[in-house]
Amino acid sequence: MQLVVDNGNTSTKVAVFTDAGEIVVQYNWQRPTKNQYAALLQSYVLDAAIVCSVGAMAAELVEWLQQSIPFVILLDEHTPLPIKNAYATPQTLGYDRLAVAVGANAMHRNTPILIIDAGTAITYEFVSDDNTYIGGNIAPGLTMRLRALHDYTHKLPLLVPDLSTVDKGIVGDDTQSAMQLGILQGMVYEIEGYIAALKARFPSLLIFLTGGDAFFFERRLKSSIFVSPNLLLSGLHCILQYNKCLQTEQ
Repeated sequence: MQLVVDNGNTSTKVAVFTDAGEIVVQYNWQRPTKNQYAALLQSYVLDAAIVCSVGAMAAELVEWLQQSIPFVILLDEHTPLPIKNAYATPQTLGYDRLAVAVGANAMHRNTPILIIDAGTAITYEFVSDDNTYIGGNIAPGLTMRLRALHDYTHKLPLLVPDLSTVDKGIVGDDTQSAMQLGILQGMVYEIEGYIAALKARFPSLLIFLTGGDAFFFERRLKSSIFVSPNLLLSGLHCILQYNKCLQTEQ
């Protein structure tokens, strides 16, 4: 079994995978401690691990895990990947963006893919039909847009995303619904715009939707999409398995 750790902007996602890529157990921790990791190490026999994070804390975690797990890697711009990476500045590429691209490509090789990751930021990643990560775009996420309306105005309230608001239609009838619908519907139109533009160039395009806010958009998108909540974790596991195979071949 393998351990996958993704230290994101708001929480740390931790999962244990089987060799076949199935999740055995998954956690979403706010500030994980070594005791929590130690409990996992006692519960499961782990032969490999991957850590996706930044900063000194990540290196410290890798070093600590290496004391108990035979093969541990820290994902960075030098990590070998099962897809080509054509990004002009790989050293600035968010590892989460790369991981979702790998995860989607592993499910549908040799197919053009758009991955929409709706989280703190909303990212659009494109993988070509020759299994190359071309790049993508980054925009403010749902909560970030609501916060911006509050932070950069004097009277608009600070709201949390409210899915029930969209039942009012397209036009809000009070300030709160106007804000919710303005952002929710605006993001739907934004997403549909990206899909339409890429489908015009790549008719066989597949669309993946993932991220913590994916459920806000799932049933509102007209296009056929694959909803994959664990795409990031699955992508990290694919990268780990690929590197394990490389080590075996050496």
